Amino acid sequence: MSRDLLKLGLKHNTPVKINGLEGIYFVKDKMHSRWKNRIDIYMGEDVKVARQWGRKMVSIEYGIPKN
Repeated sequence: MSRDLLKLGLKHNTPVKINGLEGIYFVKDKMHSRWKNRIDIYMGEDVKVARQWGRKMVSIEYGIPKN
């Protein structure tokens, strides 16, 4: 995630729900400071799936309790 999102409460291991994807993801690292208002999603080693997903504008919810 981009460093500007830190001030919104997104820090290491914050749970995040990404609209359009199933499941809960966790913040694991920070991007270079040149990026603003961005997240990247780790999709494993399946490059084909990642390329199919591509770049998208998404909405996220964060701070979701870990059930």
